[in-house]
Amino acid sequence: MTDELATLDATAQAALVRRGDVSALELVDAAIARIEALDGQLNAVVLRRFDAARAEAAADDDDDGAAVFHGVPFLTKDLACPTEGEPHTDGMRVLKESGWTARETSHLAHRFRRSGLVNLGRTNSPELGLVPTTEPVAWGPTRNPWDPARSPGGSSGGSAAAVAAGLVPVAHASDGGGSIRIPASACGLVGLKTSRGRVSVGPGRGELTGFLSVQFAVTRTVRDAAALLDACAGEEPGDPVVARPPTAPFASAIERDPAHLRIGLMSRAPGDASPVHDECVRAAEATAALLETLGHTVEMSHPAAFDDPARSHVFGRIWSVNAASQLDAWGKALGRPLTDDDVEPATWLMASAGRDVPAIDHVDAVNTMQHWSREMAAWWAAGFDLLLTPTLGEPPVPLGTFHAPDDPMTGIFRAGPFTPFTPAVNMTGQPAISLPMHETPDGLPVGIHLVAAAAREDLLLAVAAQLERAAPWAGRRPRLHA
Repeated sequence: MTDELATLDATAQAALVRRGDVSALELVDAAIARIEALDGQLNAVVLRRFDAARAEAAADDDDDGAAVFHGVPFLTKDLACPTEGEPHTDGMRVLKESGWTARETSHLAHRFRRSGLVNLGRTNSPELGLVPTTEPVAWGPTRNPWDPARSPGGSSGGSAAAVAAGLVPVAHASDGGGSIRIPASACGLVGLKTSRGRVSVGPGRGELTGFLSVQFAVTRTVRDAAALLDACAGEEPGDPVVARPPTAPFASAIERDPAHLRIGLMSRAPGDASPVHDECVRAAEATAALLETLGHTVEMSHPAAFDDPARSHVFGRIWSVNAASQLDAWGKALGRPLTDDDVEPATWLMASAGRDVPAIDHVDAVNTMQHWSREMAAWWAAGFDLLLTPTLGEPPVPLGTFHAPDDPMTGIFRAGPFTPFTPAVNMTGQPAISLPMHETPDGLPVGIHLVAAAAREDLLLAVAAQLERAAPWAGRRPRLHA
């Protein structure tokens, strides 16, 4: 049964507990054993809370088991989503060395626990989640279970590697420029980026300041994503941005095939700014063909605003200001200003650029982003249901691709061709999903990317479930798997 558990999604594991086939403690002990056996090769789980998890699972075995994921083992990304009194580093060496512990528990962490999930620890993340790989100085690189010489993506690379390798069936993730969808593509998972305001980031973070980023999870199956979104979505007191509520539970959206959809296909990079790898183009085009056999219309079309070259400049300005703000906030928490000796060179460079942005220029960038977002949204309002693109510009890249010790800007700029499609949706606040629809000839996963209009996660989940039924991916296993 232990080996079987590694292949089951969270929904199936919870069903075992409800039927009495296994206990919550047995699920958790089996997951701990998998982490201890395999994580030395992955380096995905950097902070462990095994004793606390066992105690929580034992308590779960004494209650009625009504929660949707009752007793299911889980991991939390070591970025945001804090739990009061527990270690928390945001991928930063200075926080690791200071022994920092969180001062509060996030709303999302509470919701994960109320859904029945049992947190076994925290997963590796790049420093402040700023780059699309997971190789922080603080913890070292996480390896992609499909090819340990390659990156699992980032910034949720630790979570994605752990789920792909079968350590746990689902794990927390966050997305400020693609950080759920990037590692989902690189590790062969389902990665749903939710609408802005769908899942509260409070009480310690703000939707009005950190508006690019959302939090949710990476999963193996669409049904897990839908059920978990029902558990995590919803307004919390004081939330300034709230996504329009669904008309029915998200889990119900996957029970039936969606009606005829009009889908735009974009297989080249915005503005033709960089080449897109043939395998990524092939993934999107093959998915388009499959969607047509399923009764949908697919045509070469995308929002004209996507090609605006100013978009990347605006995103970069906002991103660097956010980096500066985060460093200043951590300096205040630690009681001293952080210096370049405390952080990685690329982090310091980005934050320094952010500090040089005048306040009025930052406000102008935010206003420009909002105007551009309205232009993007007009394409959906004009009659399209979904936009289909590759998730990434390349298959999983070798570890070290984004690191240039002598010139950190080289590594930063290298991220652009790798992620030409994902950051735009963080600017607009729309929901998007990466699905593991393709593999390269040498067996590396390649994701496709679907983008819906604001607050239409239900539509994304419905078509994702339809694709999952038509071209199942559940049987695929990476080289490193429990």
